[in-house]
Amino acid sequence: MRGNKSKNTRPELVVRKALWHAGLRGYRVHWPKAPGKPDICYPGRRLAIFIHGCFWHRCPHCQPSLPKTNLTFWADKFEKNRIRDARYQLQYREAGWQRIVLWECQLQQNLAGSLTLIQELHRGVPSSWEVAA
Repeated sequence: MRGNKSKNTRPELVVRKALWHAGLRGYRVHWPKAPGKPDICYPGRRLAIFIHGCFWHRCPHCQPSLPKTNLTFWADKFEKNRIRDARYQLQYREAGWQRIVLWECQLQQNLAGSLTLIQELHRGVPSSWEVAA
């Protein structure tokens, strides 16, 4: 697992490149002042973007298979990831931030749709709900 990166992953770089080309600059990467250090953050707009890997966060869309060995370790790890994600979700809601979760599989299928969602929220389309793209 040493080779699995937590920062600057391929899906993150794809989203950051798309944001840059769309003119949505001024974001912070892994901003430490926000709960959970979101992958991409627009502090002035109170917008946090998390890019979740399907395997590590147990994507509800593509439902990746479980590892075949050491099941108790993996079950515990995935449960801790879910609990941590839920805690961050609550912290952002309480702080009045908008939080977008982009799944790795969704970026592969529809990057343009995810980018449109971010553009709308960046522009300030009124909304106080959490977004799960």
